[in-house]
Formats: sequence, structure tokens, C-alpha cells
Amino acid sequence: MAWTLAAAGFALVYWFVWVMGAAEVQGKRAVDLQMGSIADDKVGDRYSQYWSFFRSPKETAAAATADKVNRARSHNRKAGLDAQCEVVCGNFMAMPFPDASFDGAYSIEATCHAPRLQDVYGEVFRVLKPGGLYVSYEWVTTPLYRADDPEHVEAIHGIERGDALPGLRRQDEIAAVAKEVGFEVVKELDLALPPALPWWTRLKMGRLSYWRNSLVIRALTLLRVAPKGVSEVHEMLYETAHHLTRGGETGIFTPMHMVLLRKPATAAEHSSCS
Repeated sequence: MAWTLAAAGFALVYWFVWVMGAAEVQGKRAVDLQMGSIADDKVGDRYSQYWSFFRSPKETAAAATADKVNRARSHNRKAGLDAQCEVVCGNFMAMPFPDASFDGAYSIEATCHAPRLQDVYGEVFRVLKPGGLYVSYEWVTTPLYRADDPEHVEAIHGIERGDALPGLRRQDEIAAVAKEVGFEVVKELDLALPPALPWWTRLKMGRLSYWRNSLVIRALTLLRVAPKGVSEVHEMLYETAHHLTRGGETGIFTPMHMVLLRKPATAAEHSSCS
């Protein structure tokens, strides 16, 4: 009798978790916003941010420029996913999709490139179905940042320059912007805080390693193996890594401020996001 009840219980759990669970997600779509190429003016008033996404029944991911779109389509074909995924290149502050067309959305270290966070969050709010969830990783300054500390200012400005950001936002601004466009804030959490391991350790490079890499790159450039300008890019990336490391070590910057948002089930389109 006990074995019969155990088998029946297992079959019931299997049915609800695997069969009904798969049926529940079938046909659902989510959009993944990602940063892409930046216009010539970079972070000026005419700044333009491009994004692309993969559309599939369960989830979506994204690339950015035309080159990345083609590469993404190639990967989809190799993985046998081209029938399930569609790649689109566009502007994530003015998405070419109808209202309430996605069940979910997410972005990872991408929306920090938008001149106005309201524009991105407003568009996500618009294309989400009522009750849909949006989760994002944001690059922000923490409450430890002091604008009167030259070292803090140098580190933050270095991150902004090196990553072509229009300006880092404060940690306490994110939820306020989300509420402004109509979202409910479900959860906020800095995932870079302990017990997480320091995220910046992989960015550290000693002077010896820097000079070794620099000499190799210069030699490859002289031999025309590497294209012209690679040395300057290497220098820029080294400086940016230094500023990111300082931001992490001092605790004034985090690239992992997670915010989970929900579009209210009875939401009407919010006018303030326009």
C-alpha cells in the first residue's frame, strides 16, 4: 500500500512540475535589452543606443549592432534555434513592438548607457503585458560615494569615460524612476555585497603584465598583424579597468544593483514616461 501511495505521489508531482509547468511557459516571450553601438557624439545630446534581442517561447537574449545580429543568427542556426529565436536590431528607448507584447523582460548591465533611464523603463513598461516582470542589473554609485572626495570623483569619472556612459546614477534613484513610469518595485538588492566574492579582482593587472601586453601589441601592430589603433584601445581598457577596480575596492560603485519590477495587473499606459 505504501509503495502504491508513493508511486501515485511521484506521478502527481511529475505531472504538475514537468507536464503542467512546461505547458504554462509554452508560447511565452521575454525581451532581453542589451547595449550596442554608440553614435559618433557618444554621450552627447544626440547619443543613440542600439539593441537587439532573441525572441523564443520561454525567454530572450540580445546582441546589438548589425554585425552582432548576423553573428547571433549564425549561432542560432548552429544551435538549431533559428526556428524559435528572432533577432532584431533597434533602439531600446523606442522599441518597434506593440503595447503589451511580452510576458517578461530583463537587462544585464545595459541600461546604464541610456541618457534617461525613464525612457528605457517606460518602453519596457509599455511592451510588457499586465502582471509581467522585469529584472535588471544596474551600474550605480553607492551611498559611500562622496562628491567632495577627489579620489572618488576620479574613479567614477574614469568609469564613465571608459565605458561611454552618459553619467552614473545613484543607487537610490533606480526604484524612484521605476515607480515614476508605473512599475511596482518587488525587490532591490546589491548582488556585489558579501558573501559575494569581489567582482573586480579579475580586472586587476600589475605594471609588469601591462608592459608585457603593451610590448606584444605594439610588436603585432608594427608587423601589421594587429590593426592600427589596437595599442590605444589597450591603454584605454587598462585605465578603465583601474578605475573600475578602485570603484569596487572603495565600495563607491557596483555593477550589480539588481531590481525586480512588476507591471501592475490593471496597469494603464503611464503618461509620464513619454
